[in-house]
Order: sequence, then structure tokens, then C-alpha cells
Amino acid sequence: MRITTLAAIAALSFAAAACQKPAEKAADAATTASTESAAAAADSATAASQSATAAAAPAGSEASGMAADAAGKAAEAAGDHAEKAGDAAAKAGDAAMDATKK
Repeated sequence: MRITTLAAIAALSFAAAACQKPAEKAADAATTASTESAAAAADSATAASQSATAAAAPAGSEASGMAADAAGKAAEAAGDHAEKAGDAAAKAGDAAMDATKK
């Protein structure tokens, strides 16, 4: 999904390159979407790492609980960034459509 989103953003950015101001808006939105997507990927990796730490710790131990909590927070942050990336990709698409109309 991440690759599809980035590919769509890139395509929209290229489509908008023919126009001046609307193209700048599209490029800015595409950059934001890319940044948020990267942040979501980083948070997903953190969540996976913390999940592995929780699984390796003795069941019911404080370390296991702390790692599980950290994994949950990282997963939540990844979801927030993914949502922002989606919103930014939609804005990039709208801006690209506007750029091609003018």
C-alpha cells in the first residue's frame, strides 16, 4: 500500500509539473505525503521491534509490559502518520487535478 501511495504521488507530481503555482501546491502536498509515509514506516518498524522485545521478555514481567506498551504507542503513531499521509496524498491529487485544468 505504501508503494502504491508513493507511486500515485509521484505520478500526480509529474502530471502537475507543467503548471506553475498549482504545480507547486501539488509538489508540496506530495512531499508532505512522502514524509508522513516515511514516518509511518519508521513507527511501524519501532512497533515491530518493541513487539519482539515484549515477546522475548518473560510473560507477565515489567519489561514485557513496558515493551508491549511501547509497541502499542508506536503502532498508534504509525497509524496517525499513515492517516496524515493519506490526507496529504488526497490533497496532492486535488492540486494536480487543479494544475491540469489551468
